[in-house]
Amino acid sequence: MNDKLHTTRWKWLLFITAAIVFVLILVYSNKLIGNIAQEERKRIEIWAGAISYKAQFVNETDRFFHSIKVDVGNNARIVAGAIKKVTQASWDEDLTFYQDIISANTSIPLIVVGRNGAIDAAVNLPDSILQMRNVRELGDLRSQFDSLRLAYYGRDYVTVYYQEMPSVVDLHVVIDTLVNAFFQETVINSATVPVIITDSTQRNVLNAGNIDTLTLQDPVLLSKRLKDMRDQIPPIELDLVDRGRCYVFYEESSVLKQLRFFPFIQFGFILIFLIIGYLLFSTSRRSEQNRVWVGMSKETAHQLGTPISSLMAWTELLKEMPIDQSVPTEIGKDVHRLETIAQRFSKIGSAPVLEPTDLVTVIDEFSQYLQSRISSMVSITFHKPEHSIVLPLNRYLFEWVIENLCKNSVDAMDGKGAITIDVTEEKSKVFVDITDTGKGIPNKMQKRIFSPGFTSKSRGWGLGLTLARRIINEYHKGKLFVKSSVIDQGTVMRIQLNK
Repeated sequence: MNDKLHTTRWKWLLFITAAIVFVLILVYSNKLIGNIAQEERKRIEIWAGAISYKAQFVNETDRFFHSIKVDVGNNARIVAGAIKKVTQASWDEDLTFYQDIISANTSIPLIVVGRNGAIDAAVNLPDSILQMRNVRELGDLRSQFDSLRLAYYGRDYVTVYYQEMPSVVDLHVVIDTLVNAFFQETVINSATVPVIITDSTQRNVLNAGNIDTLTLQDPVLLSKRLKDMRDQIPPIELDLVDRGRCYVFYEESSVLKQLRFFPFIQFGFILIFLIIGYLLFSTSRRSEQNRVWVGMSKETAHQLGTPISSLMAWTELLKEMPIDQSVPTEIGKDVHRLETIAQRFSKIGSAPVLEPTDLVTVIDEFSQYLQSRISSMVSITFHKPEHSIVLPLNRYLFEWVIENLCKNSVDAMDGKGAITIDVTEEKSKVFVDITDTGKGIPNKMQKRIFSPGFTSKSRGWGLGLTLARRIINEYHKGKLFVKSSVIDQGTVMRIQLNK
């Protein structure tokens, strides 16, 4: 009992030490992951801020280009007016100012057309257009020009066709490329961060990154994903050129999400490893104990063989002597009992053979034998059923169980009391109840009495009930347990067998 208590204390000490180590690992892992999460959150905030600033840059650039376009139109109007003034001036009028305006225009492509469609002047255009005499000759090229009408004397007017300067056209290409690239860069720069860019309705996706295609195609899944992203981090609101108001939804990266579960996964793997290690250790230790017990049992059976054979020979000699024949008869019973015990020890470690056996006969014969070998102050009463009950049993091992239970009852009654054996049946089960009038078993000890090494006696190894339960549970596929026990009144041990 002391060895088992010592072993139990060591197990608890190791368990508490392991638990402390696990807690320290878990705390450190959580702290480390928290730092990683904080660093990633900072990077996301920097990325989100960069998006906002870039959107502002795109918008400001577009406003600047728009102001240039307005200025080009105004300049075209001024140049066209100067050209018209020169063409209609008298011979003695000073046209220096207007000529300076016309000569200063070296970049705006411009065509001045009279009321009848005739081209009065053209500058900063290809030679193919400069050689034209009427605006109708432009054909489809006319759609490439903006136009404005200037009124002169009375109902007379001219139409000015002009284009943006080549440099402005190039700038427009740049701004269009910049706007289109904005969405791709927003997604690409997010690295592993899931990003969805929507229009002002927050329903239509303009672009997305690190989002599975099924989510983008299914409106229900998309709506749920956007809601989850919105609940986690508020979306960035942007006003973009030609796109109006847009919203950038984003969330934590998948790597960070996985890292949040890492401590629990780590703890789970360590716990599984600990359980497997404990089971392997316990199994190895139990196997070692079993090998020792099996070796001791077989050696005991071997050592008993010689004196039993000798006793059997002496019994036969006694029967031939002129003495009371009851003496050799009783000695013969004890020798047969020793032979049975030797067979039990020899079978330990081997798979027992179960044969159809009458349970009533086994208990009846053994109870009669045991009654004559225990104190006369202890009575054994067997309430025999009226019919036989045939079960698959190993007789030698089953008698061992009955013997252990009855001897424990005798010890619990201090050699004075009554033992009652009852057999009852159900459809598929048979119950053998062994009742004594002993001191009883406390509730907290009723499960421990079957543990190897546990004993309340001053002598003994504490293996009797352990072996008895193993014989019933493992070999006969039944159950052995304490049915009931009352202090100072007695205990009922129950054996449950399958028919």
